[in-house]
Amino acid sequence: MHIVCSDLEGVFVPEIWINVALKTGIEDLKLTTRDISDYDVLMRRRLSILAAHQLKLQDITAVIAGMDPLEGALEFLDWLRPQTPIIVVSDTFTQFAGPLMKKLGWPTLFCHSLEVAPDGAITGYRLRQPDSKRRAAQSLRQLNFKIIGMGDSYNDINLLQEADTGILFRPPENVVREFPQFPVTRDYEELKPLIRAALAKG
Repeated sequence: MHIVCSDLEGVFVPEIWINVALKTGIEDLKLTTRDISDYDVLMRRRLSILAAHQLKLQDITAVIAGMDPLEGALEFLDWLRPQTPIIVVSDTFTQFAGPLMKKLGWPTLFCHSLEVAPDGAITGYRLRQPDSKRRAAQSLRQLNFKIIGMGDSYNDINLLQEADTGILFRPPENVVREFPQFPVTRDYEELKPLIRAALAKG
């Protein structure tokens, strides 16, 4: 049996941190895992920017509340759900994800959590587990699932490498150049035949 493991941001919803950057005018918050491959380096940079600008959890969740899924994302999930289970394996945080999961029809989500002070200041983060995307795929394979992995960024590559079928969705050109072994799709209609083909392998 197959199971789809997909990233969240860039595949089903816009990049949260880019939206926060646009709302606040803080250009440095536009950097994502499309730009910086080391997630810890990226998150420590973000936390220091939030502290410098005195931005708190409620400032970010207010931005997220106004975000909608990418065009066609919910329809794609509705197409996919009757055919195979799907798990969203994301480097986002439980404190961010709720409004977006609701708009996507509550797919199963594996993600991390933030450390938040009583005044709402974000003081740190806790990984669900190190190398969480690869290890999620490995664990599911031990349960005799075949994995279809989808993602767009550096932090998705471990998932795609571990999957039986790995697919890049709307990746930046730097990721395409560095990982030419993965097929590249630019919209949900291009995704569908690749998923059909993977499911047909049995």
